Amino acid sequence: MRSAGEASPTQLPHVGAWIVTDGKAGDENQCIGIAETLGLDFEIRRVSPRPPFGWLAPWGPIDPRDRPGHRGGALSGPFPEIVIASGRRAVPYLRAIRKATKGRTFTAFLKDPRTGHDTADFIWVPDYDDLRGPNVLTTLTAPHQVTAARLAAARRSPDPRLIGFEKPRVAVLIGGDSRHLSYRAADMKRLLANLTKLSESGSSLMLTVSRRTPAPLRTALHRLVEQKGGFFWDGTGANPYVSMLALADAIVVTSDSANMVGEAVSSGAPVLLFDLPNTYIRHRRLFAGLAMAGALKPFVGRLEDLHYTPLDATPAIAQAMACAYIEHRSRLAPATRS
Repeated sequence: MRSAGEASPTQLPHVGAWIVTDGKAGDENQCIGIAETLGLDFEIRRVSPRPPFGWLAPWGPIDPRDRPGHRGGALSGPFPEIVIASGRRAVPYLRAIRKATKGRTFTAFLKDPRTGHDTADFIWVPDYDDLRGPNVLTTLTAPHQVTAARLAAARRSPDPRLIGFEKPRVAVLIGGDSRHLSYRAADMKRLLANLTKLSESGSSLMLTVSRRTPAPLRTALHRLVEQKGGFFWDGTGANPYVSMLALADAIVVTSDSANMVGEAVSSGAPVLLFDLPNTYIRHRRLFAGLAMAGALKPFVGRLEDLHYTPLDATPAIAQAMACAYIEHRSRLAPATRS
C-alpha cells in the first residue's frame, strides 16, 4: 500500500469498534481521530498488563486476566466489528482478538507494531518509519482530532479568553521530558529568551504546557505571560487548544512532540519549531518533510512568512482504512453464506 494524499473518508456509521491502547494520550488520540472521522460507534479499552506480560510486549502473550471471554478483563464482552490499536503493549491484545475471532474482527494498528506487517489487517505508519507491506499505508503526518471542521467552528465561535488579544497571535505548544529526551537548563533559558523577544516585538502569546513540562519551565512561562501579557492555560476551564490553533497567526511548538507538530500544520499557520537536542532522528525526517512543504521553519525568536495548504492526513488514513474494512467484509461474505 502506498503513501496517500488527501481523500474524503467513507463513513461507517453504526459499526461498532474498540480502541485498544495502554492509555498513552498520543496513541489514544490518534485512534480516536480515525474512529471519529469514520463515524464509528466506539468504546475505549485500556490495557494494563502486569509484569512480566507488559515487559514481554509486543512479542509475548496477554495478561491471563485479560484473556478473551474472561469476565472483567480488558477484552470481555462481545467482540466488535473493528478494533483500532496503538502502542507496544496493545499488540498482544490485538493478536489475541484475531485468534479468538478467527480473523472475523477487522484489526487496524497505528504505528509500527514491531512484529511485522501481518500483525493487523491494516497498518498505518508515518513516512519516516521503515515498515512497508501490502496492507501498510504511510503518510507524512499522523492522524489526530484537530479536524478542519473543528478549526472552522473555533474560528466562528472562538474561546472568549483568547479573542481580546492583539495580532499577531502566536500559539505556543510546550511539550516536556520523556524517557529519551530531557529539557536542559540551557534549553529552557534559550526558549524563554526567544519567547520574550517575540513578545516584546508585539506578538500576543497563547501558551499551553504538557503534564511532562518541567516545573521550572512551567513557572517561568507563567511568569513571562504575567509580565508581558498574553494567555497561559493553567488547566482550569475548557481546553482552549483547538481555539489557539484556529486563531493563531503563527505557532511555536517544541520538537519533542511530533503529534503536536502534526496538529499545528493542520491549521495552515506558519509553524516555528523549537529544536531540542536528542530529538528523535525519525522525527527530524518528519520536520524536514514539513520544511520542504513550506510549513515549518526553526524558531529563533521571530515570526516567519510561510504559505502552504493545511496538512492533515487523517481523512486519507480513514479512507484507506474504510476501504480495507469493506474489502475484509467482502472476503468474509462467502464464508457467511456457507
